[in-house]
Amino acid sequence: MSTSQVDTDPANATVTEVADGVFAYVQPNGSWMINNTGFLVARDGVSAIDACSTERRTRAFHDTIAGVSSAPVRTLVNTHHHPDHTAGNGLFPGAAIVAHENARAEMRTLGLPHNSGVWTDVDYGDLDLTLPFLTFAERMTLWADDLRAELLYCGGPAHTTNDVVVWLPEQSVLFAGDLLFHGGTPFLLSGSVLGAIEVLEGFVKPLGARTILPGHGPVGGPEMIDEVLGYLRFVRDIASDGHAAGVPPLELARGTDLGPYAAWTDPERIVGNLHRAYADLSVPVAGRGGPIDFPSALADMVAYNGGRPLTCLA
Repeated sequence: MSTSQVDTDPANATVTEVADGVFAYVQPNGSWMINNTGFLVARDGVSAIDACSTERRTRAFHDTIAGVSSAPVRTLVNTHHHPDHTAGNGLFPGAAIVAHENARAEMRTLGLPHNSGVWTDVDYGDLDLTLPFLTFAERMTLWADDLRAELLYCGGPAHTTNDVVVWLPEQSVLFAGDLLFHGGTPFLLSGSVLGAIEVLEGFVKPLGARTILPGHGPVGGPEMIDEVLGYLRFVRDIASDGHAAGVPPLELARGTDLGPYAAWTDPERIVGNLHRAYADLSVPVAGRGGPIDFPSALADMVAYNGGRPLTCLA
């Protein structure tokens, strides 16, 4: 068994109590479809933050929760609609599934993950598409006994059009969803590069979180915000030059030195991010996060990867 296979086995996920009754569940190595989750424990029930991409991974997460608390999972928060965070929703029977109001339609349109040739094949298991049935526009408060968790819409398109964070102000703990990656390449094809910069600068940073669980990668502190901002500004700047010169995203990506970001997981995301950055530059602010040619962007990512399917170890 290779190191990558060992590192990405669900059995190697870690659970850390980052505050009293607040747990971060981190799945290595945080690459394609291998996300982080978390949960809040109260006397009469558990609130989970995101599901996982496969039946096997979601059941492992469920088992971890059961090892900490015998209380049932009563609430499941989806930080956004992508299937690595939502495909396992149906394995939480009896839980109220909560998400931003834009997430439900996006989740229905995207459907469950399946093997399409873009990524290496994955055994997703027996999953049912299970949509949120409690949605909100701006904010909602979730209680775990006396612990207050604020569910906050980020304010505009960023990673997606429906990004929600779970903010624990008294504990200074932030479950950031995929607004933040730690050691992995951010992916903005469903959202907005320019919007994500504004959200991190104007929404995430001012919260002042001391402990952050990103959507992918290890728990860290506020330094990861600046790391992601550095990458997004890098994409913005090369996209601005390439767009003005009429260079197609794939050609621009092939000629770009990723520098310090080359060591991050899934570097091929530069191509999808350039597709989205070009779209950002072609529309007014109100049009950010709008429709884009996803098949062409994904095909360009595969081409950038030497024509091989993108590696997915979920």
